[in-house]
Amino acid sequence: MANEQENIVSNKLWLSVSQSAKLCGVEQKTIRRAIKARQFLYVVQNDRYTIETGSLITWAHQSAKIKNKLNRDGIGKFVKEWKGEYTKLSTEKTSQQIKNIV
Repeated sequence: MANEQENIVSNKLWLSVSQSAKLCGVEQKTIRRAIKARQFLYVVQNDRYTIETGSLITWAHQSAKIKNKLNRDGIGKFVKEWKGEYTKLSTEKTSQQIKNIV
């Protein structure tokens, strides 16, 4: 079971705080606030946060303000259409994923 979980986690794309901020078109401070509020999946490696990309994009789509920044200043300006899985996930599901990984 533990080996299966390790494979699942290792297949995910993990980003630093600065990479996440650039991807979303927001300040690093915004990402750190979201980490403090446990709004997406992250792990601490060598005293640095690493953030799972899928949960980061899902988080960005939950707030109109951040979604607009994502589309205007972040990676969204290169995306024609987002998959429904990123736009329709609820906060509850994201919170459940965080509890499972922590």
